[in-house]
Amino acid sequence: MPQYVIEREIPGAGNLSAEQLKGISQHSCGVLNEMGPDIQWVHSYVTGDKIYCVYNAPNDDMVREHAQRGGFPANSVSRVSTIISPATAEMETA
Repeated sequence: MPQYVIEREIPGAGNLSAEQLKGISQHSCGVLNEMGPDIQWVHSYVTGDKIYCVYNAPNDDMVREHAQRGGFPANSVSRVSTIISPATAEMETA
């Protein structure tokens, strides 16, 4: 299934409390449950003024629908084409 990175501009995101992040997570999971198993939230990275979320979904329309239903910003939705890591440096190429 395709994977997407969603950039959400949320001023002060890095200052949200654990309780606030829990509430946001619960709300997001509730919307995902309503939408069915075709869309999955993998995890998110919280920074100063943004949250970067990783989702598995059949298309970017479904990712945008989740954002719209949940009232979350989706300033950028990008399909992941490849994942690299330090292990990539050690791979043999044909």
